Amino acid sequence: MNPSLKQLRYFVALAETGGFGRAAEIVHVTQPALSQQIKELETILGVELVERLPRGVRLTRAGREVLERSRRIMAEVADLERAARMTRGLSGRLRLGVIPTVAPYLLPLALTRLRARDLTLDIRVREAQTEALLADLEAGRIDAMVAALPVAEPNLAVTPLITDRFVLAGTPGRLARWAEGRSALRPDALAPDQLLLLDEGHCLADQALEVCGLRGRGRVDLGASSLATLTGLVAEGFGLTLLPEIALRAETAAAPGLALRRFADPEPARELALIRRAGGDDGWVAPLAALLGEAGAELLDSARAVCA
Repeated sequence: MNPSLKQLRYFVALAETGGFGRAAEIVHVTQPALSQQIKELETILGVELVERLPRGVRLTRAGREVLERSRRIMAEVADLERAARMTRGLSGRLRLGVIPTVAPYLLPLALTRLRARDLTLDIRVREAQTEALLADLEAGRIDAMVAALPVAEPNLAVTPLITDRFVLAGTPGRLARWAEGRSALRPDALAPDQLLLLDEGHCLADQALEVCGLRGRGRVDLGASSLATLTGLVAEGFGLTLLPEIALRAETAAAPGLALRRFADPEPARELALIRRAGGDDGWVAPLAALLGEAGAELLDSARAVCA
């Protein structure tokens, strides 16, 4: 007898939650039913997969090996299901991941275009940081993700979408003082104590440090969990920050006291792309990338109207 996909799915849930009760909730079965399936899986494989502890479980050496292979199998099954759903191009169910510094701005326009193209398209969106989305992509929990390049993971296919430039944001007075006496505005002239960043883990914060040539954050670190919070802080005079062009239309409307200045050429920027597992296109990637690119281009046009 061979292990079943159900048993592998139950085992992955158990390994990821560390307990039978929580795992049973995730896979929507009773705890005894899940426990029985795990025992059957251990019998089939002839090894003990988990050590039963008073408060949860711990994977054995064999269990860690089986977990790694189970995840690969489940990812391949998810990829098979995705390919079957999208044999007619961009149709069926689409599971899209988007990083937080893109999602609030790009998704409203992009989803409107997707709905206009096909009202029957079942769209599922997950907003999370790049590292979490890459894990979801590898596990087959999402079909594709929109994020900033570069991504270091292998076996990925990348379709460029837009070049999203950064502008300097702050109060009019603070921007004027910072620019005074400078013939050209360059990000590497910003000091760490002037720059407010998103919380650690956001790729935009790392990119801001990189383009400014900074090795770390300043003494006053008001790291925010969203660009909206960051913009509000800056508009009240708490410092300066870098904002991507796609956010300008929304954030300037929400913070009327915010002033913006463009940097001298070459302007710092990030490259946004549609990222997926390599292979298995089946005609859905090109139309999806085109729709996302059109939505991004509209945001860039509006950004230049806000900050010429």
